[in-house]
Amino acid sequence: MQEFDAAQKEDKKLNTSDQLMRLSQETVCVHAGVVPEFVSGAIMTPIFQTSTYVQDSPGNPKLYDYARAGNPTRDALEGSLSALEGAKFGLSYSSGLAATQAIVQLLEPGAHVLVSEDVYGGTGRLFRLLFARYGITFEFIDMRDLAAVAASVRNNTKLLWLESPTNPLLRIVDIAGLSAIASRRGALTVVDNTFASPIFQQPLAMGADLVMHSSTKYIGGHSDLIGGAVMTNSTEVAEKLKFIQFAAGSVNSPFECFLLLRSIKTLAIRMKKHHENGMSIAAALKDFDDLTEVIYPGLPSHPQFELARRQMKGFSGIISIRLKGGMDRVRKFLTSLKIFALAESLGGVESLANHPETMTHVSVPPDLRVKLGISPDLVRLSVGIEDANDLLQDIRQALEGSRQA
Repeated sequence: MQEFDAAQKEDKKLNTSDQLMRLSQETVCVHAGVVPEFVSGAIMTPIFQTSTYVQDSPGNPKLYDYARAGNPTRDALEGSLSALEGAKFGLSYSSGLAATQAIVQLLEPGAHVLVSEDVYGGTGRLFRLLFARYGITFEFIDMRDLAAVAASVRNNTKLLWLESPTNPLLRIVDIAGLSAIASRRGALTVVDNTFASPIFQQPLAMGADLVMHSSTKYIGGHSDLIGGAVMTNSTEVAEKLKFIQFAAGSVNSPFECFLLLRSIKTLAIRMKKHHENGMSIAAALKDFDDLTEVIYPGLPSHPQFELARRQMKGFSGIISIRLKGGMDRVRKFLTSLKIFALAESLGGVESLANHPETMTHVSVPPDLRVKLGISPDLVRLSVGIEDANDLLQDIRQALEGSRQA
């Protein structure tokens, strides 16, 4: 394997230059990490669909030796990813959970990890059912309470795992405050920034050590790929992650890297539309008699609205709602939607509806689901970029139809 040379990686990526980092996010999305292909001058990064590379002599490769260790298309993507979060380094993975796994593999047996209790179901499943078998302790707590978090940090606490907004209850946690607690105790802070996207929130600037994304979601944005990403400013952490990426092999295919590069070019303008639609629909839904609660960080009624306004530039398109009536009505509502599709995932250009209790969060222990309020009446909406009035009318007609359930 070629040694991970941070300086060499930086030289190949426009996005790490001071000049580019001063540009607007719209410009960064279009240009970061991408340079014209040097042979033909192609403005779009080619798909380097190869598993290996010819060497000039034994042990003397030109730049790459094996595609798991490096690929020009993936290098361009990682440059773009790092620029999105204002980071020195970005790494791309085959899925969001692969990125999560790589971060946990930074730890040694005996480590203690504090985790947001309202965390993506797949993250909790990975921690509880897989990594807990290898001598790592995961403690799930309410990260909104800074005093409780500080009191829970132990001498062997190595990592704080945050989500903000959380999935699916859209809680907001104080990233700067939690990062300061972790830093004082010598622990790393990781923020799953999937729901906000790099356009609306940049945790590294608030003191976090690592940012993780399921790039399947808003970064990919078209429901046609699976991917994950990790960004950091730490050379030491980046070198370790690069080795884990190489040794474990959880990398994207060149084609998926190409698709992500394409998607990133429109990320800023897509997020603006998700935000506009989300704000418009959430504001309208709060007056619907069929709903007992509308959860959206951009609404003044949200318990952490002021914190959300301080650390976010926008609120994307995720809305959680609670319906009056039992599970039969919820089922009727979800199957009556015509524009919203009933499906897992989120962040695509098309609108999706999800029932967390029976879909994305079914692996959460039942007692914790009850404590958190991930109950039969809860529905998570991923608002796409369609016309907001059409989407609102679709919700209205589905609610009206479900009254007969």
